[in-house]
Amino acid sequence: MAKSYVKFEVAKDVADKTYEAARLARQSGVVRKGANETTKSVERGLASLVIIAEDVDPEEVVMHLPGLCEQRKIVFTYVPSKLDLGKAIGLKVPCAAIAIDKAGEAEKLINEIKARVTGKSEAEPKAEAKEEKKPQKQQAQKKEEKAGAQAQANKTA
Repeated sequence: MAKSYVKFEVAKDVADKTYEAARLARQSGVVRKGANETTKSVERGLASLVIIAEDVDPEEVVMHLPGLCEQRKIVFTYVPSKLDLGKAIGLKVPCAAIAIDKAGEAEKLINEIKARVTGKSEAEPKAEAKEEKKPQKQQAQKKEEKAGAQAQANKTA
């Protein structure tokens, strides 16, 4: 059967960091194992990082995950071996995909992986978040000013 979707070649250092992040997240966070659990986690918006094995056969088992992750704006990456992915999360059997819901101690490593995969630096998401909060602060200040003006009006009346 012909390959029906494009797989991305993963650099060895990124794959090694990904396996290490999976190990750390398993020890101190929440990890969903398997294609079905990963799909549920992505659909519910709980996943912070999705890791997919490249050597899954049949590939249709995980084919839907990249599109679903892009739709939900969840970062995903590939690793070369489903056996190594299973070992990284403490299983004795291969694992086609995992979703890291809560990073725990792997948070820093996951941020590095996300920066490497998306091409954005780690500081950019923080800057975007600060800009989103500014309008909220301005709205709060306007509400305070209105409340102050009403209180002043009540005192004079």
